[in-house]
Amino acid sequence: MKKKVLSLMLAGAVVLGLTGCGGSSSASAGSTDAAGESSSASPGMEAPSEVVEAVSSGAEVAASSGTAGTREAVSSASASMQEGGEKTEIQVFIAASLNTVMTKIAQKYNETHPDVTITFNADSSGTLLTQIEEGYACDLFFSAAQKQMDTLQEDGLVLDGTRHNVVNNQVCVITLKDSGTKVTGLENLGDASSIALADGSVPVGKYTRTALMNLGILPETEEPSAYTTQQVSEALGGVEISEQGNVSKVLNAVVEGSCEVGTTYYSDTYGYEDKLDILQKVRYDLTGNVIYPIAQVKNDEADSAETAAAADFESYILSDEAKAIFQNYYFDTDVSDS
Repeated sequence: MKKKVLSLMLAGAVVLGLTGCGGSSSASAGSTDAAGESSSASPGMEAPSEVVEAVSSGAEVAASSGTAGTREAVSSASASMQEGGEKTEIQVFIAASLNTVMTKIAQKYNETHPDVTITFNADSSGTLLTQIEEGYACDLFFSAAQKQMDTLQEDGLVLDGTRHNVVNNQVCVITLKDSGTKVTGLENLGDASSIALADGSVPVGKYTRTALMNLGILPETEEPSAYTTQQVSEALGGVEISEQGNVSKVLNAVVEGSCEVGTTYYSDTYGYEDKLDILQKVRYDLTGNVIYPIAQVKNDEADSAETAAAADFESYILSDEAKAIFQNYYFDTDVSDS
């Protein structure tokens, strides 16, 4: 059976479709609904939107939406740009919070590897895991948490010896500049008029719930991600919560002003320094480390050139040159595989 491939249909597309607090996705003391998907915007945009960037001149750009969420793709070297040599395309599934930095890394990689087309699918790690398990073609999986990678490895879908920890991140409580919020951090999160919060299947949503549990706001449980948005709202005194499908949607809801505060990653604030205030960088003893692992995925449809290109791109992601790029985008690269 052939693996499913995410369709690439819109060249140079910028697709708007944001959902924030006060809409059908909000949850207060009586309702919890899921919002639609969104991907992180490029730094410098006037307002965040689902943006797909070309990472090299003339590169193909495409995006499409479906029931599994927004598919975001960056084709880093169009076949039409090549004069000779074999062209290879690799499918790289990345957590939404990696979208901006990985666009830059792909651009740098293509300066010396113009024959490799890198197609990104950016979404929540849980959604990406489900897609891989359902048979979508994937060569590299770059998750925002160990849980999804553990599951993929248990499923026998990770190539032996290719799993590595790449970066650490930090959960932040954010608001618009000069919002006048009374919130100073997770401890008084319930003082907000509205909160953008990722659901428990999204790593940042789980980390936020873990921190609230360690602060005594949520009761102790073995699986913090199981707390529903409704339960979190009740624990915070019935505050309105807009449930989001990935970390980029949380950022969008706060930047566009539809939610007063939200919990996102420090790296997601890159490019929004003039728009956002970081109310709190949540301590690691509350969330645990926010480690991002990467691994090659078993892709039965891939030929030897595709597999080799995926391995080479992973090696570049682990290189000192890429490490410097991650640091510029507010990631911590002081991690180990242990």
